[in-house]
This record gives sequence, structure tokens and C-alpha cells, in this order.
Amino acid sequence: MSDPLAQAIELLRPRAVFSKTISGAGRWAVEYTEFGHPAFSAMIEGSCRLSVAGEEPVVIEAGDFVLLPATPRFGMSSLEPGPVHRIDARAEPPQQEIRFGRQGGPPDMRQFGGWFTFGAPDADLLVTLLPRMIHIRAAPRLAQLVQMLGCEAMRDDIGRGLILERLVEILLIEALRSAPAQTAQPGLLRGLADTRIAAALRHLHGDIARPWTVPDLAGAAGMSRSAFFERFTRMVGARPIEYLTTWRMAVARDLLRRGGVSLDEVASRVGYSSASTFSTVFSRHAGQPPGRFMKSPAAK
Repeated sequence: MSDPLAQAIELLRPRAVFSKTISGAGRWAVEYTEFGHPAFSAMIEGSCRLSVAGEEPVVIEAGDFVLLPATPRFGMSSLEPGPVHRIDARAEPPQQEIRFGRQGGPPDMRQFGGWFTFGAPDADLLVTLLPRMIHIRAAPRLAQLVQMLGCEAMRDDIGRGLILERLVEILLIEALRSAPAQTAQPGLLRGLADTRIAAALRHLHGDIARPWTVPDLAGAAGMSRSAFFERFTRMVGARPIEYLTTWRMAVARDLLRRGGVSLDEVASRVGYSSASTFSTVFSRHAGQPPGRFMKSPAAK
């Protein structure tokens, strides 16, 4: 049976970019501008308050892990915050360590965090299927992965890039499967947490070339058409055929990016009977026909 979550992460093509130690002492507060790239943090010691735009503030404690797949505007502070220092996340210079609040003496809080990029040309589309914020309590396994990532990032050795990419993939999968999916906003993670909807998603992802209909997918879920349609839309945040088309276009973009496959074959692999029909749908979703997309910088 197919694994929709693993397929989505594979298409996102995460790439490790930067990681650092962040510490704080005394009273402090920072606010980061919207960043767009996925960011992560593992709390090593102490605690701090995290406020992410659109989410309720939370206290992050030692052993916790946080992942922001798209990193909107967010703030961090000591539990008794000081004056806010605003930071442009995109202009922040690379550093191996950053200190907030009192500069001297031992830190009250220490975390290891970083950010990475998604290489997929339609990453924004796929990221909408993931939660805005993932906060996992007492996550020693994730903390170990983050430490491994940090150690490898500081090395200058053969295979470094490939190891970093694989570690980020593992980190992302581990974080998503450890997240409390039942409380997540609508998306792929929440859909996979529902036994019946997950069955339909696995069938759909396992054979996207099949001419799926809502009754077909409802049958895979063991539900009536109307009950399935309502539940799928509520859990996933998109109507079944809308989700199917979105996923087909994501796979098509990946095939076109890789090259070596004719337009007719791409169309057939993602469930369209002719290249012309596929081109019409692709143009509507991508804003340009497949041939032009293959030559564009987005496909590189």
C-alpha cells in the first residue's frame, strides 16, 4: 500500500541549508519577520515562549521539538519578556550561535535550530497540505536527529550535502508522524489520521492514473458517497477530485522536471487520456503549458 506522506516529502525535495545554537538569558524578546522557508528547533535546556502568527502562544520546554513548514511571522521570548527586538529573518547573517538577552554568564535557555529549503517547483502547493506549526512534547528522538544534523552541517567532508538532505528528510518524516494529527488543521496529516479517509488516500496515491470518481473513493473508504465527500473535505481541506488533481499536477511537475519522458507518457502516468487534455489542466494549475514549464527556471 502506498504511503502518501512519504510521497509528498519525496516530491518536496527538502535540502539542508543552515543550523545554529540559540541561547537566551535574563529578560528578552525577539520577533522574526515572515520567512517562508521551513524552520525547526529542538529545545536543549530551559524554556521559552513561542508565538506564531495564527496560532496560540505555547511554552517550549527542554526536550520539545517545533517545526514550522512555511515559517510565518513569529516571536520568541523569556517567560517574563523584555523589550522586543525585531529581526528580518531573510537578512539575518549566518552565525553558528546567537545569544538573546544578557550576553554574559550561563544561559537560561538553549536550543538548536535551523532552516532548510524545498526544491520542488510547487512546494507552496504541497506545504498547504501540512500543519502550520508542529509542536511535539518530549521528543528525544527528534532532538537526536537535530543534533546529528548540526554536527554534519559543521563538517567539511565528502558526501556532506547528501547526508544533510537525507537527515532533513528523516527529520521531516519523524516530525510529521509524531505530530498530534487529530488536532491539526485540515490537510494531509489530518486526513491520514482518520482510518476511513486514510484508506481512500492510500488507494488514490497508489494509482493516480486510475479514472477515480467520488463513488470509487467512497467505496475504498467503506462509506456512502455523501458522507465520504463531507468527511474528506472537512479533514483534508479540499474536495476529493480537487485533491486528486492537485496531487496529479505535483507528480506531473516532478516528471517534467526530471526530463526524459514524453508529454504523452506524463499525461498517461497521471491519469489523462491525451496530451492535449493534460496540457489544458496543467496550464490552468501552473499558469503555463508543460513545454514552457520544462524550459523555465522553476523546473531546474
